[in-house]
Amino acid sequence: MALATTTASFSVSSPPFSSCLYHRRRRSCDVVTAASASPARRSEAVQREDIVIVGAGVAGLATAVSLRRLGVGATVLEQGTSLRAGGTSLTLFKNGWRVLDAIGVADELRSEHLRIQGIKMRSAAGATTDVLREFTFEEEAPGQEVRAVERRALLEALASRLPPGAISFSSKLRSIAGQGPDGTVLELEDGRRILSKVVVGCDGVNSPIARWMRFSEPRYVGHMAFRGLARYDGGGGHPFEPKVNYIYGRGLRAGFVPVSPTKVYWFICFNRPTPGPKITDPAALKREALELVRGWPADLLTVMGDTPDDAVIRTPLVDRWLWPGLAPPASRGGVVLAGDAWHPMTPNLGQGACCALEDAVVLARSLAAAAAGSDSGLGSAEPYAEAMRAYERERWPRVFPLTARAGLVGALVQWENPAVCAARDGVVIPRLVRLGPFLEHTNFDCGPLEPAAPPPSP
Repeated sequence: MALATTTASFSVSSPPFSSCLYHRRRRSCDVVTAASASPARRSEAVQREDIVIVGAGVAGLATAVSLRRLGVGATVLEQGTSLRAGGTSLTLFKNGWRVLDAIGVADELRSEHLRIQGIKMRSAAGATTDVLREFTFEEEAPGQEVRAVERRALLEALASRLPPGAISFSSKLRSIAGQGPDGTVLELEDGRRILSKVVVGCDGVNSPIARWMRFSEPRYVGHMAFRGLARYDGGGGHPFEPKVNYIYGRGLRAGFVPVSPTKVYWFICFNRPTPGPKITDPAALKREALELVRGWPADLLTVMGDTPDDAVIRTPLVDRWLWPGLAPPASRGGVVLAGDAWHPMTPNLGQGACCALEDAVVLARSLAAAAAGSDSGLGSAEPYAEAMRAYERERWPRVFPLTARAGLVGALVQWENPAVCAARDGVVIPRLVRLGPFLEHTNFDCGPLEPAAPPPSP
């Protein structure tokens, strides 16, 4: 359901929220809390929180963990009954691993996921396959760290760093009911009402909070993606080298990369004018994917064949370019966006999850400084509002160019024109592509996860 609040409804009319004092740690207002209220009284109880994060995905959990490492508590609202186990894997580059090191989960994930050594780029034409170029990261981009990480494993690692009860499951947001000097009022589908100084929207690509903030809907870029996760639990695991395998066709590309000794991630990107109807039958999804690459390299087809039907997904690829002067600000009152909710981008640079992790650290640093300033006697709202604006000023020059670049790269590699594809396979990839410059954006460092000095008292 869309969040149904207009500008006219921004006054907080009930109950008298200002009678409760804020504290840095979360607490409830009145004697009756949302957890203890009877169904008849639940809608009347108001739970008070300093920081509420909507969405227990990568951005949401990473923000909560980052805040906790800085001594600031947060409540995470997740509409599902548990962590989202769906999805396949995420490719994380050096900048993403810097963040995971800072928040303390990198080594755990490294122990479970293979380090990728290089890239092999091939052309698929009928039944033949030509190797166009092969790179190693050590030669082309020394110090690079690339691993394909299971989404499930990443979410579980992040969640394990939060205290019990920090994630409130089965907590679906119905609407933002209003904003006032004491914060933002959230209404949940189960009748609970929460008043929070800060609301962090990490509710994904189709974010209702972004819609409420008047952001445009994500733009479909003209191609879809199949993704799957093959399993090799028996015997000695899979036989593949720890390399990314890219295979290029006309208006169609595919690839696979080992995730762990027993799992291999694969993808197919294909052009389509519209996303078309949603397919819910897992076996039908897998058949459609196999049909797209009939006659392609045997190793790709083998990986796809070794994938359980329920481990295949199909999604439209979308993005949102944050044009200066046209896109709304990332914050509105006490509400701020992070990750895909703010800047959805196509996966062509492998930076969606990495940028979400960067957002988490930068936003947590800003909010922690505001919390310290508030404890020192500053007003309850303005320090957080300025912290959100500072976060946007720091992050916008990073995420806008990457979103645009990812979209342009996707448009180029999805060309169907035979002459263009021939030039790509015969000249561009074999002679012109250089891995180091292409991965320059992964050298970005968003800084340590240390509390910023609070602003001086007036």
